[in-house]
Amino acid sequence: MLRSHTCGELRPENLGQSVVLSGWIQRIRDKGGMIWVDLRDRYGITQLLLEEGKTPKNVVQQVRNAGRECVVQAFGTVVERVSKNPNLATGEIEVRLENLELLNPAKLPPFLIEDETDGGDDLRMKYRYLDLRRDIVRKNLELRHSVARFTRQYLDGLNFIEVETPVLIKSTPEGARDFVVPSRMNPGEFYALPQSPQTFKQLLMVAGFDRYYQIVKCFRDEDLRADRQPEFTQIDCEMSFVEQEDVLSTFEGLIRNLFRNVKEIELPEIPRMTYADAMRKYGSDKPDIRFGMEFVELKGAEQDLTSGKDFAVFDGVALVAAINVPGAAGYTRKQVDELTEWVKRPQIGAKGLVYVRVNEDGTIKSSVDKFYSEESLRSWATACGAAAGDLILVLCGEPDKTRKQLSELRLEMGKRLGLRKPDDYKVLWVVDFPLLEYGEEEQRWFAMHHPFTSPKPEDIELLAAGDLGKIRANAYDLVINGVEVGGGSVRIYRKDLQKTMFTVLGFSEEEAQAQFGFLMNAFEYGAPPHAGIAFGFDRLCSLLGGVDSIRDFIAFPKNNSGRDVMIDSPAPIAEGQLKELGILVR
Repeated sequence: MLRSHTCGELRPENLGQSVVLSGWIQRIRDKGGMIWVDLRDRYGITQLLLEEGKTPKNVVQQVRNAGRECVVQAFGTVVERVSKNPNLATGEIEVRLENLELLNPAKLPPFLIEDETDGGDDLRMKYRYLDLRRDIVRKNLELRHSVARFTRQYLDGLNFIEVETPVLIKSTPEGARDFVVPSRMNPGEFYALPQSPQTFKQLLMVAGFDRYYQIVKCFRDEDLRADRQPEFTQIDCEMSFVEQEDVLSTFEGLIRNLFRNVKEIELPEIPRMTYADAMRKYGSDKPDIRFGMEFVELKGAEQDLTSGKDFAVFDGVALVAAINVPGAAGYTRKQVDELTEWVKRPQIGAKGLVYVRVNEDGTIKSSVDKFYSEESLRSWATACGAAAGDLILVLCGEPDKTRKQLSELRLEMGKRLGLRKPDDYKVLWVVDFPLLEYGEEEQRWFAMHHPFTSPKPEDIELLAAGDLGKIRANAYDLVINGVEVGGGSVRIYRKDLQKTMFTVLGFSEEEAQAQFGFLMNAFEYGAPPHAGIAFGFDRLCSLLGGVDSIRDFIAFPKNNSGRDVMIDSPAPIAEGQLKELGILVR
C-alpha cells in the first residue's frame, strides 16, 4: 500500500502518529515562511504543513515545483491544527510534511477541480475523468451506490433472485426506437439492444423463478432531455402468484426503505389516485402533489357557471377550467400580462388567459368584468375555494388540450411561488390507466404501456365487445414530486387473451408469431399469474439527490445530442468493418 491512511480519515486521536498519505494536490498556499497544501483523495482532504527551518529544504522546493493535480505520496506526522476548519472532517489536524514523493506530474487542468468550478457543461463532459474528482460529483455516485446496495439488501431479504438477461435480443415494433446491432455471422440480420428485459422476466416466471430482480442497462433511441439518456438503468422486478395489491405493497416497502436509509426520511403510507382522477384534478398522469391548486371545472360535465353571458370564447368550448393561486391577488397587470404571454407560447399553446382577483378588501376584479357580474364571479370564487388575496387563473378549449395547458400553468405557478421544493417529497401511486390509446395518424389502437399488460378483470368483457376506449389496464405508476419513477402491471399469462390483445393492436397471426411466438409458446407450458414493475434507477437517484438532471448521477453520460464527447462517440467505422458486416458502403 502506498498509504497508511486516506485523506479523510485522520482525527485528533491520531496526533503524534507517523503517516503516509497519497492523493492529488488540490491547492497550494505559499506564504513564504509557511506553506499549506490541500491533499485530496476520494475520501476527503488533509492539509499538509511546511515550515521554514523545520521542513527539509528539498521537500519545500519539491512542493514549490509541483502543480495542481500532481499525484504525490506524503510522509509526515499528525499535529494539531492551529486554525481549525469546522467545515472539513479532518479540520482539527494537519500533517507536518517530512518527505514528498512525486508519483506523477500533471498538466494544469482545464477547469478548477472544486465544487464551485469554472468549467461549463461541455468542457466538463469532455474531461469527465477530471470532473469526477470533484467532491460534489463523487457524492452523487456514492448516493447511486447506496441506492443500489439498499435495493439489493431489501429484495434479497424477500427471496428475490438477481438474474442477468441478454443484451443482444430481437427488435420489436412496439414502443420507442431500438438501437440495432448488425450480425456478422448472419449477414443482413440484426440484434436489438433491449429497451427493457420485459419478455425475459416473464419467461423467468414461466420457468418458476417466482421472484426476480435485476439492476439492468436498457437502451432507447429517442430524443434526449434532462431526465433521459440513450442508455439508462432500471431496477427491474417480477413476481409470480400475486395480484396488484401484492406488488404495490412490496415496492412501497422498497421506496420507503430507500428513503429511510439514504435520506433518513420516514415516508407516510403512499396514497393512491386513479388515472381518471389525476387527469381531472391535475391534467397529468404524474401529478406533483407537493402543493394544491387542483383544477375546478367552471364549465364541464358537472356544472356550467360561464355560459349565457355573451362571452363567445367560453360559450363555444367544451371545457372552462381554473386553478386558484393562493395569495397571488397582488400580481400586477404587468405580471398577469407576462403570464398570458407565457401560456400563449407554442410549447403551451393556449389562446389566452382569464384572471379573477379576490382582493384583500373582499372586492372582485377580473379581465372579463364586461361580461360577468360580481355575483357570477363570486360563484367562480366559491367553486374554486378562493379566499381574500387569491388569484384565479382560467383557461378554456378542447378538454384534453386545455387540461394539459392548465397543468403546465399550475406547475409554473408552483415554481414561481416556491412550492416545488426539492427536499419536500410527496410520493403517489397512480392506478387504473387506460389499456389502449388511439393513434389518429396511424388509425389504430396502441398499448398505453406494452402489449403484455392485462386488462382489469372486470373489463375483459369490454375487450371482447370491442369497446376499447373504456378498458382499464391492471397497471400502476409510482410518481415522486411530479416525476414518474416507476411503472408496471399485472401481466397477461393466458395464450388466448394474449392472442386477442395482439389482434386488437393490429398484428396478424403471422406477425404475432414471428415477433412473440416464443412467449406465446411458453404460455402453453403452465405460465403462472405474474406481475412486475421497473423503476428508473438514474431518475430515482437524481430525485433522492435533489437534482433535476440524471446526468449528474451517471459516471460517463451522453450529452443532449446522444454523444459521448470525451471518447468522441458515435464515430464512423472502417470501410473494411462495414463490408465484413454486410453493410453497404456509400
